[in-house]
Formats: sequence, structure tokens, C-alpha cells
Amino acid sequence: MQDFGLVSVITPTYNCARFIEETIKSVQAQTYMNWEMLIIDDCSTDNTAEIVLEYSKRDKRIKYHQLEKNSGAAIARNMALRMAHGRWMAFLDSDDLWLPKKLESQLNFMIRNNYAFTYHRYIEISENDEPLGISVGGKKRVNFFDMYSCCWPGCLTVIYDTNIIGLIQIPNIKKNNDTALWLKAIRKANCYFLDESLAKYRRRKGSITPPDIKTKISWHYTLFREVENLNPLLASFWVFMNIIDNGLKKIFFVKRYNT
Repeated sequence: MQDFGLVSVITPTYNCARFIEETIKSVQAQTYMNWEMLIIDDCSTDNTAEIVLEYSKRDKRIKYHQLEKNSGAAIARNMALRMAHGRWMAFLDSDDLWLPKKLESQLNFMIRNNYAFTYHRYIEISENDEPLGISVGGKKRVNFFDMYSCCWPGCLTVIYDTNIIGLIQIPNIKKNNDTALWLKAIRKANCYFLDESLAKYRRRKGSITPPDIKTKISWHYTLFREVENLNPLLASFWVFMNIIDNGLKKIFFVKRYNT
């Protein structure tokens, strides 16, 4: 298999001892083996550290770092991105899973087409690894306007090329901090969709019930005002566009199937 360079896997974690071992194993099972996994622990109070450190002793590609204080996923991701040595940045939260050919397939897709920023299809599973009958796809080509209108990539599906995108750092916002990353990356390169299901997104009990519309509006308004530095009128416009386009995404790009 051709070596396309080091992939840095960005994994923030907080109290994910129940799931993180399976997440690590899904990275170790990759057919593309030139990777490092940067696990940034946001001061977990469970035995996350014990589990990760045991794996890092046996596999030097796995690197563990604990924040000095509980600071949120944005700070954890920022630190991992600064610590990363790879040409390619990939993202995997500590309760989600990759399928074995995720890196191989996606890197081949990127190299073959000279793409710097890509994402792919994924399915949703329950806390107990049961398929929920939901497959999430996306637009073939996402440009600046598209990304402002809707967060197309699932975090666990993204890879970008730092030779083109460079180092990204974002402000400390509690929600939509992955979207904040993509809004910075899309300024450097369009994002392209690989129509292969290569990952499993875990729906946990806390995320089964979606936030109400007022909460969603608040999260998006904060993103556009504090991260994108838009004036109140423009921030409100893009919040409105997100409500519409996220609804259309669910209609046209989320498929339901029998499990």
C-alpha cells in the first residue's frame, strides 16, 4: 500500500471510558497504518486516562495528554492540532468508530482527485453498537456558501491536507466548534464528498432528544457572531439559512433503512 504521509487523528475526550477502548481499536484496525492518535483528555473523572495510557504503552502511535483544567472540546481540539505532526488532519470523537478502510479509501480519493478537504457517508449506532437504520450523506461539492448555510461534514468523516489548509485554531465556544473548524478550512479549499460509508456515529442518551429551536438558534448565532465576527444582521441571516438548509439536508441526504 502506498504511503501518503502521516495522518494525525484528533480525539478530544471527556468521561468516555465506556467507549474509548473501542474507538482506539477502530483506529488500530486501519489498513492504512501511518497515523498518530492524539487523545486530549479534558480532565475526565472516570478511568479514561487509565485505559488510554495502557494502550499508549503498547502502541507508541497513541499519544495521551491531559488538560490542566476542564476547558471544553474546542480547547482540546486546538491543543491536538498544535501537537500534530501529520500532513493530514483527521477527526474522531472518543465514542465514535471508523471502519477499517476509512483512511485508505479517503486518502486514495483525495490523492487521485487532488482534493485538500473531504468527508464521507456514515451510519448512526446506539450506545450498545446497534445500527439505528440511519445513513447520512452529503453534497458532492461543498463551497464557501454551502458550508455557511449548513454543516455538511460529520466530524468523524473529515480529513484535510495541512499543506493547503494550514494550522487552524478556533475560539473557545461550547457548541458547534467542529463547524467553526470547517468554516476556516473552507476558505482555503472546497470540500468534496466520498460516497462510501466508512464510519459509525454513536447516538448517546444525552443526544437522542435534540435541543429545542431556541437553543439551536443561540448556538448558531454565537458561531457567526463570536467566531466569524459577523455583524448582528448578517449573523441572523446565516442562522436563518442554517435552519432551512439543515432541514433540507435531513430530507434529501439522510436515508433510513431496515436494520
